[in-house]
Amino acid sequence: MPTSRIPHRDLAPRPAPTRAVVLTDGKAGDEMQCLGVAEALGLVPEIRRVAPRALFAWLAPRGPIDPRERPGRPGGPLPEPWPDLVVASGRRAVPYLTALKRASGGRVFTAFLKDPRTGAKAADFVWVAEHDRLRGATVLVTLTAPHRVSPARLAAARAAPDPRLARLPGPRVAVLAGGDSRHHRFTQADQARFLADLAGLAREDGARLMITASRRTPPALRAGLARLADETGGFFFDGSVANPGENPYIALLALADAIVVTADSTNMLGEAAAAGVPVLVFSPSGGHRKLDALMRGLEARGVARPLRGRLEGTPAEPLDATPVVARALARAYLAHRDALGLPRTALPGVETE
Repeated sequence: MPTSRIPHRDLAPRPAPTRAVVLTDGKAGDEMQCLGVAEALGLVPEIRRVAPRALFAWLAPRGPIDPRERPGRPGGPLPEPWPDLVVASGRRAVPYLTALKRASGGRVFTAFLKDPRTGAKAADFVWVAEHDRLRGATVLVTLTAPHRVSPARLAAARAAPDPRLARLPGPRVAVLAGGDSRHHRFTQADQARFLADLAGLAREDGARLMITASRRTPPALRAGLARLADETGGFFFDGSVANPGENPYIALLALADAIVVTADSTNMLGEAAAAGVPVLVFSPSGGHRKLDALMRGLEARGVARPLRGRLEGTPAEPLDATPVVARALARAYLAHRDALGLPRTALPGVETE
């Protein structure tokens, strides 16, 4: 009886799992960007947060790390054994990458999202947005930032729609309301104008507004948005005690025929651009060259336009930088492993050949 032969490729050892860490100081926006890239790589990272004392926090990103949090110290943010890959963001995390690189003898691959303010050598791989000036051989540049609004999450939200939103007739318009920031202020006039523009969508276009407010949304605007949703048969969520329930953020984007977003958040603008529907942008008082540059880029690509109190625009190809960042990071990571003679580890979310 002939002996069956097992193809040689089946005998090849499978790559070991990649041990990944997301490292920030806990800021939600920074952590979400890092998690979005890690998830696009197919990884489930450990989330670790640095908490340097005041002096060391003030000196970051150029100063030393807090000695209490030195790499390898039990109970610190970077204990041994060393991870294979660290994805970090936020200026307070920058010195920790340098210290970890030194402590691990260069074995750990470090990636940093956003301009580290210390140059391209702050990490093995750096991502920045187009509006940042940093460039270099190890720097990847995209218009929008990485995030967690993946095609798979959007598809899942459409396949099993949130009943709070599915009951609303179309056209459904998601409203992502930010708030006051370092560069923007929602004056009383801004708030009145924003509410009037949204009321126009409901009155003139028959839109059902699906509104979410952030922690930064001024109380008066928050109350006005809740009232508008109630008066026009829409939906309002802000996660407060008076407005409990699961955050429907992904569902809002997935079920929207159009999205209104305030111009105070690069993250919200990028997440809205990934949905593939018209994006209408409300600009409060103030501004910043980086946000202005992002808005110009979105307009040039036909993704976004200013909010003028009516529905405008046509669906556009989703604009999502996350898989682009993940693929580039994967190539750099594997090249790093090859150069050091280290075995390749698995990155299930991307093609690595």
